Amino acid sequence: MQSAAAIGLLRPCAARPILKSPSPGAARLPASRTALRLPAAAPRAGLVAAAGLGRIGLVPASPEQEKRSDCLVAAAAAGKASAGEEAGEESGAALAKTLQLGVFFGLWYLFNIYFNIYNKQVLKVFPYPINITTVQFAVGTTISLFMWATGILKRPLLAILPLAIVHTMGNLFTNMSLGKVAVSFTHTIKAMEPFFSVLLSAMFLGELPTPWVVLSLLPIVGGVALASISEASFNWAGFLSAMASNVTFQSRNVLSKKLMLKASLDNINLFSIITVMSFFLLAPVTLLTEGVKVTPTYLQSAGLNLQQVYTRSLIAAFCFHAFLARVSPVTHSVGNCVKRVVVIVTSVLFFKTPVSPINSIGTAIALAGVFLYSQLKRLQPKPKAA
Repeated sequence: MQSAAAIGLLRPCAARPILKSPSPGAARLPASRTALRLPAAAPRAGLVAAAGLGRIGLVPASPEQEKRSDCLVAAAAAGKASAGEEAGEESGAALAKTLQLGVFFGLWYLFNIYFNIYNKQVLKVFPYPINITTVQFAVGTTISLFMWATGILKRPLLAILPLAIVHTMGNLFTNMSLGKVAVSFTHTIKAMEPFFSVLLSAMFLGELPTPWVVLSLLPIVGGVALASISEASFNWAGFLSAMASNVTFQSRNVLSKKLMLKASLDNINLFSIITVMSFFLLAPVTLLTEGVKVTPTYLQSAGLNLQQVYTRSLIAAFCFHAFLARVSPVTHSVGNCVKRVVVIVTSVLFFKTPVSPINSIGTAIALAGVFLYSQLKRLQPKPKAA
């Protein structure tokens, strides 16, 4: 009886027109042999077998099976459409972020060019680098206090006085160098920053560079030496001020690494803190050394516009903060390298700085070394510890 029931369930196979490509082997297979393959003890097994054969086209599908199949196809299509929409949204968001970052890169470069050129013009007729640096820190402090007051940034609770001291000195030495030598030469010397970064990191953090990173420092040092020998505006005060700026800025980076290992402090908040502290550190020094020379009357007598000084400093500082908040340290490093090239070329063209072929070659070698260094550091995410 069970065998007969199984054969009865398979009897619809006789409807040959529904088969698109019947298997010759299946056509020659006797019904009795097929029945022998079904379990003898369970009548439900015949139903399962029939349903399975219906899926592969040997048995006509029931309306319920067709409905279920249509639902599965519709669900799969809906899933694909949803995945496509999500991928499209992610792609659109990534494109918007890239465009936004590109705009900030452009603004950062534009205002850096503007800032360096204007800084040089100011220092030519207003030879008070401490006053100028204090004004720049005052602008940065205003921005930082505004962001903390409005909740854009989380208020810091950590004292980082040593970091603020070296940051202050780094900016002061940079302005002193800009006042003594050409803008292009100051930024060529500042290309030596990676050399001091590797040296100080090895000394104080125990981070040993790879041989490739060490080799990338050779063109930097050689290029700066070549550019210095042939620099028309060379003088020791400007050269040593730029070198001192390199040492202090890289000391700041080493200290900030130590600090950020101990506390969760993002880059922009850290930069804001040291800007505010630098202002309060430098303001008394300004009073004791140069005195307050940034009054409207004094600036106008020197041929300067107070509104332009403040406005341009404010815009440059704002663009730097906005850019710093949106990029990784590696991206910032590469962007800073390209920015230095742009500033050097623009300042040479604007001030018509005489540049010899040897000087150009030396600068190009140094900057190429900086770019190579940044790429090799990117490939070395975990420095070796001594």
